[in-house]
Amino acid sequence: MRYFALLLIFCATSQAFAQHKYGVESSRLTFFSDGAIEDIRAVNTRVTSIFDAGRGDMAMLVRIKDFQFEKKLMQVHFNEKFLESEKYPKSTFMGHVSGFDPQKSGVQHVTASGRLLIHGVTREVQVPGTIELKDNALYLKTKFKIKLADYNIEIPQIVWQNIAEEVELDLNVKFSLL
Repeated sequence: MRYFALLLIFCATSQAFAQHKYGVESSRLTFFSDGAIEDIRAVNTRVTSIFDAGRGDMAMLVRIKDFQFEKKLMQVHFNEKFLESEKYPKSTFMGHVSGFDPQKSGVQHVTASGRLLIHGVTREVQVPGTIELKDNALYLKTKFKIKLADYNIEIPQIVWQNIAEEVELDLNVKFSLL
């Protein structure tokens, strides 16, 4: 259902389907906070995205509750106190990928520019990455940092040493033709 809703939104903004439309086959989004006392890491393997390789348009959806932590208490705090996943259940990216040629195979350096929504705050971003075309699949990789304050995510004083003010997001997506 979540895939279908994203597909409808994306199709409404683009022309008729062509051979360059890709959807997620597999994904891995890692959240990492390098805290002074302890590192915090979570993984989300349920990223939804559609990419029009011909035009460069991309839409991405991440459900916040799909992040999995090693310690369950961290997961509870992440959802209840920091990201407030009941109030802000998803993060989205809508934008354009430049530097990719769907006619070339191999690794290509790209930049995704667009609107990133996290915790109810939308910001314009530019994120570097790579896309590799191999065996009729696209492999997207990017690693970038965000400042929690930019998205109105507050760190309670009691745990300020546990959570970095800037966190790293590491995204790997395998796209296949739709």
